[in-house]
Amino acid sequence: MATLIGLRMPDETQRARGAPVSSYQLVRAYPHDPQAFTQGLVFIDGVLYEGTGLNGQSSIRKVKLENGEVLQLKRLEAQHFGEGIAVVGDTIVQLTWQGGTGFVYDRTSFERLRTFAYGGEGWGLTYDGNRLIMSDGTAVLRFLDPKTLKETGRVQVKDAGRPVAQLNELEFVKGEIFANVWQSDRIARIAPKSGDVTGWIDLHGLLDPKDAAAVDVLNGIAYDAAKDRLFVTGKLWPKMFEIRIRP
Repeated sequence: MATLIGLRMPDETQRARGAPVSSYQLVRAYPHDPQAFTQGLVFIDGVLYEGTGLNGQSSIRKVKLENGEVLQLKRLEAQHFGEGIAVVGDTIVQLTWQGGTGFVYDRTSFERLRTFAYGGEGWGLTYDGNRLIMSDGTAVLRFLDPKTLKETGRVQVKDAGRPVAQLNELEFVKGEIFANVWQSDRIARIAPKSGDVTGWIDLHGLLDPKDAAAVDVLNGIAYDAAKDRLFVTGKLWPKMFEIRIRP
C-alpha cells in the first residue's frame, strides 16, 4: 500500500454554511507536462487521455501515468481553444471554449470523425455511461445524448440553495459528478439528479510552493474505476497527484 504523505483538515466555517468539506490524503505524485494547459482528463484502460487548451497549443493526447510520457498527440487548429474531453466507447469527445464547436475522434487513431455544435461556451465534459454531462462556466450542467450530441436536459448546481457558478472540469465518480470550480482549490461533489452539492474536497496546499512558479489553476480530475484511484492536476502543473478523500 502506498504511503500517505499529505493531509488537510476540513474548513469548519464552510461546513456550517453548506455542504461538508472533506480533507485529502496525498498518496503519490507523478510527473505531468508543465506545458499542458489541462482542460480535460480521463483515465481508462491503464492510460490517461488529456485535453489541453490555449489557441495554437490545444491538443488531445494519450499519456503514460507513471512518467508523464506523451504516447500520442493530435493538435487542434490554431483557431480552436480546446476544453473538456470524455471517452465514450471507442471515441473521444472534445469541447472548445467559445467557438460553439465540438469534435469526436477515433480513440485509437485520433482521427477526427465528426464535429457538432452547441450554444454558449464549452468548459468541462464527462460521461456517466448513459449521458454526456457538460459544464459551460455557469452554475448549470447540461446533459447530452452521446450519439446525437444534442442536449436532453439541464440541472442547476447549488449548495444550500445557492447556485455554484464557474463549474469547470468534470468527472463521474461512483454515481456523483466531481467538478472543479474555476479559480478555487475545491472540487464540488454533485448529485446528478438534483444538482445539490453533497460535499466539497478542499485541495488547498496540494502543490508545493516551489512547483507553483508559473502554474495556472487547479483543473483536471480523473478516476480509475478498476483500481478505485482518484487523480487531480492543474493547468501547467508539473505534477499529477493521486489522492484519497478523508471525511
